[in-house]
Amino acid sequence: MSVNPWVDRARAGVGLKPVRTRFRAYQLGEAGSSYSYWADGHFTLIEARRTEEYSHKTLVHELAMCEKKTIDTLHITSWDVDHCNPGDLDWILQNLKPRKVEYPGYEPHTASARDSLAMIQAYKRRQLALTTVSTVQITPSYIASLDKGRNLGYKDLIYHPKTIYENNSNNNSTVKLFRKGSFNVASLGDVEHSNIGAYLRSCGIFNREVDVLVLPHHGARSDITTDKFLEKVKPTLAICTSNYDNQYSHPCDEVKDVLYKQNIRLFTTKTGDVVIESLGGHTTRYRVTNYITNSQEVSSRYEYVSKKSELLTQNSDTISNRYRPGFKGLKKH
Repeated sequence: MSVNPWVDRARAGVGLKPVRTRFRAYQLGEAGSSYSYWADGHFTLIEARRTEEYSHKTLVHELAMCEKKTIDTLHITSWDVDHCNPGDLDWILQNLKPRKVEYPGYEPHTASARDSLAMIQAYKRRQLALTTVSTVQITPSYIASLDKGRNLGYKDLIYHPKTIYENNSNNNSTVKLFRKGSFNVASLGDVEHSNIGAYLRSCGIFNREVDVLVLPHHGARSDITTDKFLEKVKPTLAICTSNYDNQYSHPCDEVKDVLYKQNIRLFTTKTGDVVIESLGGHTTRYRVTNYITNSQEVSSRYEYVSKKSELLTQNSDTISNRYRPGFKGLKKH
């Protein structure tokens, strides 16, 4: 029986749930990002990107694998065109009909961004006559209104923007931890400011429960992807979106060196899509497969154990120390 009330609260109602889970990073064939996360029957498309020659076919395949014809959530981290292309957004809204659209919390700063926002607003007006559709702008006030996350839980968490940066829209990207499934995926958009990294390092759930880290800003050098950050968060693996020509050299050598030093395996979409799927009873193990472009041929494949399952097998003192290092327990009166 636990003698640590904090751990009792952390574990209350929490146990390993069998949740079939899939994550996919799509090869676009051009600069940009596109991912999906499917867990507990909920399909989220991350970023409003799609390319006819590359990602269209695999997105359709992924939806079929998840027995979906439409998507539940479209999550857009940034207004930049490599994250939200108006033409791609229009196709997604018209054909995949998301029930919820989460869009950036800062004001559109380009013509394409303004066009995209207008499309989202028009989509909500059209769909409200037929069904329930919600659109959510991820602002600091919206984040402040959310309930606090529970350790070792299965509820998605949004961390940023906690504040709006006036001079760098990259730092206004949405940071979200997808944790409905048996493994957790952290999406960081294009954030790069050291203050954001410091904040994430201070968040117990974030720095203990990230299995898959989508590298911020496509793996470009930043004040986020540092030794200090990665040593604290210690994701099991990292994902980088880069097209086969890789004209921007993503991820940069500095980031690759830091990942290697921290023993974090890197997967990129340069060779093809990256698919991560839960195995067995869908509670503990998951498999990562890097495919070869436009095929089911495998470039590489590895298996891992989710952090949630590892933590839930630890004793109370170990869990307490992981979330609250140096905590000696409550004083007796």
